[in-house]
Amino acid sequence: MVNYFVNIQNKAKLRDKKEVSRVWTRFVCLNLLLLLVLTGTVYAEEPVSPMKFKSVSVHDPSVIRTEDGTFYIFGSHMAAAKSDDLINWTMISKDAGAGCTLVENVQEQMKEALSWAKTKTFWAPDVQQLPDGRFALYYCTCEGSSPLSALGLAVADSPEGPYVDQGILLKSGMAGYNATYYPNVVDPCVFTDREGRLWMVYGSYSGGIFILELDPATGLPLEEGYGTKLLGKNHARIEGPYMLYSPETEYYYLFLSFGGLDSNGGYNIRVCRSENPDGPFYDSAGQEMIRCGGAAGTFFHDVDYEGYGVKLMGGYKFAAAESDTSRAATAYRSPGHNSAWYDAETGQYFLIFHTRFAASGESFTVRVHQMYMNEEGWPVVSPLRYAGEGTEAPEETDRPGKYKVLLHGHDINAVEHVSEFCSLTEDGRIEGGYTGTWESDGDLVRLKIGEETYTGRFLKGMDGAQNAWVSCFSALNEAGEAVWGIRYEDLD
Repeated sequence: MVNYFVNIQNKAKLRDKKEVSRVWTRFVCLNLLLLLVLTGTVYAEEPVSPMKFKSVSVHDPSVIRTEDGTFYIFGSHMAAAKSDDLINWTMISKDAGAGCTLVENVQEQMKEALSWAKTKTFWAPDVQQLPDGRFALYYCTCEGSSPLSALGLAVADSPEGPYVDQGILLKSGMAGYNATYYPNVVDPCVFTDREGRLWMVYGSYSGGIFILELDPATGLPLEEGYGTKLLGKNHARIEGPYMLYSPETEYYYLFLSFGGLDSNGGYNIRVCRSENPDGPFYDSAGQEMIRCGGAAGTFFHDVDYEGYGVKLMGGYKFAAAESDTSRAATAYRSPGHNSAWYDAETGQYFLIFHTRFAASGESFTVRVHQMYMNEEGWPVVSPLRYAGEGTEAPEETDRPGKYKVLLHGHDINAVEHVSEFCSLTEDGRIEGGYTGTWESDGDLVRLKIGEETYTGRFLKGMDGAQNAWVSCFSALNEAGEAVWGIRYEDLD
């Protein structure tokens, strides 16, 4: 903590003790909250919904599907869960202490990594299957108030363990380490590219997001050092990288979480893409992501980078309509640290993330939403939780109607954005809280709201407030800002 804060003082050139004290106090408070969250001591109370879901509290869920069709998610503090349908989940491991079933005697086996980071818990891991059938658990440790971190590897014959530690792969925070440029070695995501090469993308805050090539046979790094920087610098609040390749578009999509993970931190999910796994990456506005980061001498200066990346979702709330079966309206706060899954058999894309809620403090729950590709090859996210739907669009006659329309904007929003009531008329007009025009062609939709044009998809979703399948849309403008719509009533 001391070394990290001294670095902040030197780089930011804070001019007086009052300002130093203010930053110090805020930093300490945020990380005390972070430690509470990551030790697994808080769990979410599930918002009431007529649709039957069995949810779990896994922070930073990273997904893998095994040959038998079972989905597993692995998260911070050694929590893990499994599901056969992405709807009903069962916890299989709960915390890094007595509740850990993934690693036997985890505190002793991984003592070196825990001691280096001066902590007793673990941050966001990733699990991948190696060519020999073994499962590789990439784990990481960090105390929270500094980039003093370790990233290690453990292996097992089963996704549920027991995993056996193979040692530390990377460290950060050592003497001479430059936290404004080099990564905090946490949040790994390991993936295979279209040519069969194995990579690990990782990093959080500090110096940014990096990528490192691994040996497909062993899962170990093929090179020394941190690898190639993809984006970030000067303590930018960007973390949780996750890579997904789409054979449909032939792009590598790098998902990221901007902002802070606590309920008032403004966590939000963004994406950029590249033709190559190691970049360069661009957003929908054509901005090079390597330029995305904080200005020299700054610390958590969101204004420098919140204009980068395609913002898929941030905190949101669909306001209750008078005609809703249930008037309960849940406000989602700080959705983020996602993973993603592409099903080659069905052509479906899924986004798996955790979220907090406006009235539940720092508790959190896992959510799964389906994704679709728009005309420009960018993913758009269903505004409603996945409930077993396919990819089919609603009938054309079911598209006009009264909608709850939500603009996500491009900000790192600590307070949820709230929907407006609008009508999509049969003659192509948008009336109500927002005005403009709309048209559809097959399952594609194009909306003009104000001066902005959004392209995306019409889709079906389960609206828990009405306990009914309804027409929805999800679209993006060129700047990378999402608009969502949920139909709640036919036109009069």
